[in-house]
Amino acid sequence: MADPARARKLADRIKVIVAETLEQRIKDPRVGFVTITDARVTGDLHDATVYYTVYGSDEDKLGTAAALESAKGVLRSEIGRQTGVRFTPTLTFVADAVPENAAAIDDLLRQAQQADAAVHEQAAAATYAGEADPYRKPRDLDDEAQDGADDAQDEELEA
Repeated sequence: MADPARARKLADRIKVIVAETLEQRIKDPRVGFVTITDARVTGDLHDATVYYTVYGSDEDKLGTAAALESAKGVLRSEIGRQTGVRFTPTLTFVADAVPENAAAIDDLLRQAQQADAAVHEQAAAATYAGEADPYRKPRDLDDEAQDGADDAQDEELEA
């Protein structure tokens, strides 16, 4: 098993090589507006997975996937030539799901924001069920003196 740092460096180098080769050497008209987002290499450096995104319709995505599969040999030989490793890793192309996941998260955040706005509107129009401040407060000395005077007057009236 190779050093994880070496596998990471090789993956980064593969990502750059694949992106440059797609831009400069692959002239397949099926390749759409493709972006290489990530590459990962197994610990034994024998398999590489390259993640990509395609801007466009589903037809563009399917065409790009077919073009990448057909260009796999050219890309692998270019990786072998530029990296100089003993065994050139096999390539697997995987469509990256990050844009779809990001769109789903944006939708969820938008729904949460609308729900918060509805709660704030209800809170603005709401009134207290009881008093505005339902907590007991310590009595003031003036209030106690007044209460004592009221009690004394009540006793005098009763007598």
